[in-house]
Amino acid sequence: MNTLYVLLAVLAAAGWITSTVTLRVRALEDKADRLERRLGLVLDHFGIEEPEPARLDEVRALMRDGRTVSAVKLYRAITGAGLLEAKQAVESLDLTRR
Repeated sequence: MNTLYVLLAVLAAAGWITSTVTLRVRALEDKADRLERRLGLVLDHFGIEEPEPARLDEVRALMRDGRTVSAVKLYRAITGAGLLEAKQAVESLDLTRR
């Protein structure tokens, strides 16, 4: 019977810890989103454009060759973007720009 109580206590503690960590992660994600929006406003105010990542011409070359998957992989390696963000960015690249 004592084992059952210990097991329930451990499960309750694990649930509490998990929910606490989840809430903290959400709060940090919200804070990061607010900071990104503010930074965007500052950059817009001063007319500063974010520089194009280095090696983007290699991504464009892969796209011109029809190697979309390789282009997305390279874009992710260069920028650290997530899969969906990288796919959208690669598809929107201006292939005529060099």
